[in-house]
Amino acid sequence: MAQAPATESLATGTDKGSAVSPSRPRDIAIEVMDLTAAYRDKPVLWDVDMSVPAGVLMAIVGPNGAGKTTLIKAILGLVDISAGRVLVGGKPYEQQRRRVAYVPQRGSVDWDFPTTVLDVVMMGRYGELGWIKRPGAREKQAAMEALDKVAMTDYAQRQISQLSGGQQQRVFLARSLVQDADVFLMDEPFQGVDATTERAIVTLLQELRDSGATVVCVHHDLQTVTEYFDWVTLLNVRRIASGPTRDVFTEENLRATYGGRMAWLKSASQTERSQD
Repeated sequence: MAQAPATESLATGTDKGSAVSPSRPRDIAIEVMDLTAAYRDKPVLWDVDMSVPAGVLMAIVGPNGAGKTTLIKAILGLVDISAGRVLVGGKPYEQQRRRVAYVPQRGSVDWDFPTTVLDVVMMGRYGELGWIKRPGAREKQAAMEALDKVAMTDYAQRQISQLSGGQQQRVFLARSLVQDADVFLMDEPFQGVDATTERAIVTLLQELRDSGATVVCVHHDLQTVTEYFDWVTLLNVRRIASGPTRDVFTEENLRATYGGRMAWLKSASQTERSQD
């Protein structure tokens, strides 16, 4: 298990240099307090505190096994936690489900399930409709509008198993859009997509942020963090640092997060991007 660093950044939305004025604090969209989670007897998250202001586009960054996906699932109540508490908009997640949209890792989904793109997107309306009432014309229109935003309208009747990885990711983004959520949790939204799709997804996420939504993404490419995200949380079982990207995405904090692997990670990331 990764060892906790000697010090942790306590950057918050009221730190010097933040876009949030101390006299006008930003509402907190997600608050994680003293969160500990374990698989069997191995802690995956340890005593994590994290406050995510409303209206930011935030990356969760850290090495493999750092607990990034577990943190997302803990916020959603999808994994058991040993200690701590999570609030969304100041209330337990169970009371705020309709406000939250979730895009899981593409590899965790059974893409062989026999259903169309349009049907998958309309599933995003089930939280509003319930599982008994069937979606109607209004839900179909909303789904088509969401598909248009991700440039997938021509694939509405296509079976999801026939899509490329990037197209599948766009469909899941469209499904999240029809939920009319104001908090979006996304686990590796750029995984397995080409450069064109990645740029399209980034633009969409930034538009969501600019409209007032809070978007949190598990992210692995260190080279694009400062370009894509205005807020970042560095995680390695414990929270290393969290706050405005320009304040906490520093060499010191990255070394505390990744240790001696920093040089290799930067080199690999640069090579990957040069091949796009």
